[in-house]
Amino acid sequence: MGGKLPIRMLHDRLLVSMDKDGGDRRSTGGILIPATATMGRRLAWARVEAIGSQVRSVQVGDRVLFDPEDRAEVEVRGEDFILLRERDLHAVASERIDEGQTGLYL
Repeated sequence: MGGKLPIRMLHDRLLVSMDKDGGDRRSTGGILIPATATMGRRLAWARVEAIGSQVRSVQVGDRVLFDPEDRAEVEVRGEDFILLRERDLHAVASERIDEGQTGLYL
């Protein structure tokens, strides 16, 4: 997304955008499995676009893992985003590597 969002998140809230793959994935044999063919509950990855002042473990640009069934959606400047609380995240995958960390932490 280009430019700063015209929104300021409050407290422990995050504004995230879904990964563009649409949830489709490939099996180990190379077969495309559509997102509509999920078996059971599947978590999803999203990119953090904005954070509230009380968010401690996540920064803008991080990728976060969350349950897509437990979300609130909002449209800002014609783009769809998801509102989450920091406590609803399951994991954070970060390109930041601090002091020997792997970049993936729970």
